[in-house]
Amino acid sequence: MDYINAFWVGGLICVVGQILIDKTKLTPARILTGFVVAGVILGAVGLYKPLAEFAGAGASVPISGFGYVMCEGVKEALAQDGALGILTGGLTSAAGGIAAAIFFGLIAALCTKSGDKF
Repeated sequence: MDYINAFWVGGLICVVGQILIDKTKLTPARILTGFVVAGVILGAVGLYKPLAEFAGAGASVPISGFGYVMCEGVKEALAQDGALGILTGGLTSAAGGIAAAIFFGLIAALCTKSGDKF
């Protein structure tokens, strides 16, 4: 049942993104940013944690899960380090994802030939 819940919740998040692409004039960058901000806001008010526990990877793998991870990191660092945690918590908690994105982006850049779009 965990796989089914992950599948339909992750699919629903993707459907929302696809509807935003098809029905609005929002750029993909703005939609991406909106999902990250939505993850932060839903994490801050306590709504994303139950969703992440229910759906597992279906809620933590989409980009909104990245915003949630950053929000949780800020909460923990704020409790431990005070106001300095606001600046350090999000990056500390999401460091693995950020490092992986940079590393795999570098690998992709080295393995492909750049060129102009047509």
